[in-house]
Amino acid sequence: MIVMGIESSCDETGVGIVRWLGDGRCELLADEVASSVDQHARYGGVVPEIASRAHLEAMVPTMTRALTAAGIDKPDAIAVTIGPGLAGALLVGVAAAKAYAAAWGVPFYAINHLGGHVAVDTIEHGPMPPCVALLVSGGHTHLLHVEGLGRKPIVELGTTVDDAAGEAFDKVARLLDLGFPGGPALDRLAQRGERDAIVFPRGMTGPRDARHDFSFSGLKTAVARFVEAKQAAGEPIPVADIAAGFQESVADVLTMKAVRAAQDVGVGTLVLGGGATANSRIRSLAEERCGAAGLTLRVPSPRLCTDNGVMIAALGAHLIAGGAQPSRLTSATDPGLPVSVSQVRD
Repeated sequence: MIVMGIESSCDETGVGIVRWLGDGRCELLADEVASSVDQHARYGGVVPEIASRAHLEAMVPTMTRALTAAGIDKPDAIAVTIGPGLAGALLVGVAAAKAYAAAWGVPFYAINHLGGHVAVDTIEHGPMPPCVALLVSGGHTHLLHVEGLGRKPIVELGTTVDDAAGEAFDKVARLLDLGFPGGPALDRLAQRGERDAIVFPRGMTGPRDARHDFSFSGLKTAVARFVEAKQAAGEPIPVADIAAGFQESVADVLTMKAVRAAQDVGVGTLVLGGGATANSRIRSLAEERCGAAGLTLRVPSPRLCTDNGVMIAALGAHLIAGGAQPSRLTSATDPGLPVSVSQVRD
């Protein structure tokens, strides 16, 4: 069975193709992505209307490249991100998927973007055992309990109550004039700073705070106040130390709560996913803490962590193998789709 996945929830137009091998394993056949990030950089963030137009322009060329790379004329099934995401951007991908499914006469599966970030790990690491998944991106920060990928609902253990971690990276990078996207620039700058030179607050880590929820708005404000104080005093701003201290605070909270969640639900594996998990400190601290806690850490390669069509194809393949029936071609996009809904049928 060959499954094609189409992703258009934000600023990447992704078309991925996988072959289902059975026993929870997929083989990667094609991974084509067209990004519009450069078009958004001048505005300091993603502009929904620009993203939608970019998807329209990139969809057919990206589809053509994927089919050529996979060496096929058409897949056996098409899966597409139905939500969550930007409303206009989702519409482009879903409309394309419905059109191709109808033209080729293949089943259509409308599936969850967040579940895709979990499923893509199986491309490189094989069948997924019961685990906790930490998803971190510009729009999402979630702790998820995953049992029977494709067969059982994904359960949300916790999420951010305000800014997503990736969003906080972008806002702090803008404050330090590092451009957009902010995550990679902050990560590079932090390599030159001292992690403990400036100790920023760790949000929602008190004894009365929710065990698995996150908050990064206060951290972002603390960085802004620190910079303002330096400016008011006429002192130089230690941007490298700020980047290192901020990054350490985010990584500390994310990994601490992720390991705690895995222990709380009694699983032996932690999976990282989402574009922000390409951050070097998040990865290294997760590895350190999982080792100390006796947990297995699984992290996809950076390319598969960011939005792509492969993750959608992988989740689609798992759902089909688990007996999921096709979605209707009348299925509507859902920008606020909860992670517990792996597939929209109607």
